[in-house]
Amino acid sequence: MKSKSALLAPLSFALLSCVLFSPGLAQSLPAGSKHAAVLHAARLLDIESGKIVSPGEVLVEDERIVEVGSVVKHPAAAEVIDLGDTTLLPGLIDVHVHLFLHPGAEDLQTVEESVPERTISALLAARDDLMAGFTAERDMGTEGAGSADTAIRNAINHSLIPGPRLRISGNAVDILGGHEDAIRYNPDQHVLSNATYANNAAELVTVIRQQFKEGADFIKVYETGPDSLRDGHFSTPFQYTEAELHAAVEEASRSGKHVAVHATGEPGTLYAARAGVVSIDHAYQLSEETMRLMREKQIFAVPTFAIAEYFADHAATPAQSERERRMQDFHAQEFRKQLAAGVPMAVGSDVGPFPHGTQARELTLMVKYGMTPLAALQADLLSGAKLLGWQDQIGALKSGYLADIIAVPGDPLNDVSVLQKVSFVMKGGTVYRQDHR
Repeated sequence: MKSKSALLAPLSFALLSCVLFSPGLAQSLPAGSKHAAVLHAARLLDIESGKIVSPGEVLVEDERIVEVGSVVKHPAAAEVIDLGDTTLLPGLIDVHVHLFLHPGAEDLQTVEESVPERTISALLAARDDLMAGFTAERDMGTEGAGSADTAIRNAINHSLIPGPRLRISGNAVDILGGHEDAIRYNPDQHVLSNATYANNAAELVTVIRQQFKEGADFIKVYETGPDSLRDGHFSTPFQYTEAELHAAVEEASRSGKHVAVHATGEPGTLYAARAGVVSIDHAYQLSEETMRLMREKQIFAVPTFAIAEYFADHAATPAQSERERRMQDFHAQEFRKQLAAGVPMAVGSDVGPFPHGTQARELTLMVKYGMTPLAALQADLLSGAKLLGWQDQIGALKSGYLADIIAVPGDPLNDVSVLQKVSFVMKGGTVYRQDHR
């Protein structure tokens, strides 16, 4: 089997692939003209009401939705795209991705692969996620590639490469010897951390200012780790005090931005909730007080079940696989408690360590562990849009919203797994995928 480096060697072919998957680069309209298209399908999901409209049509002009319903206006010059026996719904949202990671040992790939090589991988990952129907994402740290995700986001925004709308964090932030530090290597080799060091409140403020200077939209902080589960008891050390996290949140807020944390359990999750972070990602264990605060402050939990399932299925040893499965079972039990407590949920898969473009599995697992298909979709679309700061722009098929639209076979309210079979992708009025029937 060829190595990943060998597969990435033909740079011109990789870039050509991106161009071929970007219809927006192939055509341009005369200045002042408006392109209109009518999408027609057997069904359409009204995500806010939770109802299926049948049949479903969407009128799109340029990058925005003009009209939605069973029947919409058909302007004389409009292109009609008949998508047959499918359901139209808003483009999917993944609020926890790693564009700069791929399957394989995370610690080795971040050491062995150069930042330019990893950036090529990231642009291909962005393309794969878009083709799978994810039209908006939050990149939760480049894992040692610094602010290279700024270049990916900007290239997408300027239609140079195809990919989702992105909110990016640059390098995540960690303490010396923390969750992402290179602690298993010979110290004399000076292997760098996959995150940026900040060991106290003052250093957090300095790092946050640097991250924003380099283009970050938000800050990702590692608050807990490593995790252990013994005899049903979950434990994980915190990395920052409540006061330190508060300083980080306050500094980000000064610029109108947010802090999201990797936090799996107590007391780190409680510190994060008290400090006022925007999301607690992974959230294996939340105390009653933490859940109360998250409900009151509308802090999102992002469960990330798909990554744990992948690690269990691809573990190096049976013992490691069993550990991952026990951790997943524990998380699923806690997730049901969080749902009962009314903790706000958003959908993030932690894709990267498992193949990009396959992360719709996350919604299937959220349903498996206690959500209804509609609740999972609302967490993905409505909560996801709010968490990204794009509410009233994406996440629903409504007049005036950006035309981020996908089509799937069947009815996702009956079988949420159909989200893994996306056959049509439109982002901002441009069609990036249309499977032939």
